[in-house]
Amino acid sequence: MGMPSDDVVLIQRGKSSEEPSIVTVNCPDKTGLGCDICRIILDFGLFITKGDISTDGIWCYVVLWVVPHSSSLIVKWSSLKNRLQSECPSCLNSFYLNEQSTSSSSSPVYLLKFFCVDRRGLLNDVTQVLCELELAIQRVKVTTTPDGRVMDLFFISDNRVLLHTKERQNETLEQLHDVLGQSCITCELLLAGPEYERHQGITSLSPAIAEELFRCELSDKEIHSQALSPDMTKLKQATVMVDNSLSPAHTLLQIHCADHKGLLYDIMRTLKDFNIQISYGRFLPTTKGYRDLDLFIQQKDGKKMLDLEKQSALRSRLKVEMLHPLRVIIVNRGPDTGLLVANPVELSGKGRPLVFYDVTLALKTLGICIFSAEIGRHSASDREWEVYSFLLDESCSRFQLSNMVARNQIVDRVRRTLMGW
Repeated sequence: MGMPSDDVVLIQRGKSSEEPSIVTVNCPDKTGLGCDICRIILDFGLFITKGDISTDGIWCYVVLWVVPHSSSLIVKWSSLKNRLQSECPSCLNSFYLNEQSTSSSSSPVYLLKFFCVDRRGLLNDVTQVLCELELAIQRVKVTTTPDGRVMDLFFISDNRVLLHTKERQNETLEQLHDVLGQSCITCELLLAGPEYERHQGITSLSPAIAEELFRCELSDKEIHSQALSPDMTKLKQATVMVDNSLSPAHTLLQIHCADHKGLLYDIMRTLKDFNIQISYGRFLPTTKGYRDLDLFIQQKDGKKMLDLEKQSALRSRLKVEMLHPLRVIIVNRGPDTGLLVANPVELSGKGRPLVFYDVTLALKTLGICIFSAEIGRHSASDREWEVYSFLLDESCSRFQLSNMVARNQIVDRVRRTLMGW
């Protein structure tokens, strides 16, 4: 009954850096497994070039062709295999998963606190170390003092679930000391206490800003801080077709849209939140920047999706997620300039990987210093969002942050980095 655990996930490495590696997952099925797999692939900095998925509701077979988003990325393939295996239900329980699914062990939250001399790009350098260590950032609170020092609070969890060990803690602190160098004044790692709950929310969202950040449609007006640049208008050409005529037991969902980093994750998490089961799916390679997907789906009750209102709701949500899965705006915060980035949280409570890293990388590339930063959750439009708030330091920036053209350039660069363009 089932396969040995070593055969649940197989990775066939590409013969060259240009040739895709093939990731095969063959295990008992569970609700949202495709979403969980795509999230891990995204978390490891990999891009899915094409894929196939099939399931009978009991057993699932997934084949994905993947390449690194960056040529400089060193992929830890053994860690990827372990993470994927941890998301797969136990083979011993393969016939008992209709109503229950096996979840991987969750790591407790730890507080990484350090005080050091500030410098340009510091946040991104620290975030890169944490990502390489497979430490997930849950919350952040960063404050710069008038004398040029910074107090950073990172609430993190360990994807390897080993941070309770002294060896893992020492490894983390040593690598942080390496990147901070002599600028580090203090650095400590401890189990998070009540302060974690105090940092759950985001404090800088007025009703007007929240309405702009979480609105469903983007504006084309240049004065709007989310305005699409001309070569990004192809995002609005996404189409979602629902067809019930080709299969007696399944609804065919056909998607045509512009490609972006994490596209398959965005589609899979939407279907997971709608309790949609993919019986068979094919993700075709990108053609001229566009991606086509054919998905044969069923509702949770095993029936086709015939209700027109449900079809309309699913189409609308998918289009929104493909149009702008990440919201990026610049706002005034008194005399200062703030950057806000938001992404929807899965109903399971899981957020999107690497957002904080990508935003700090974009700002570092632009030469913009970050005076303060925080990550929190906010509820709007009947959904929970993860919000990243940055206060930008104009004193060390080549941009005049009050200038609308400069602001649009910053928004465009941040969004492009997040979308993988």
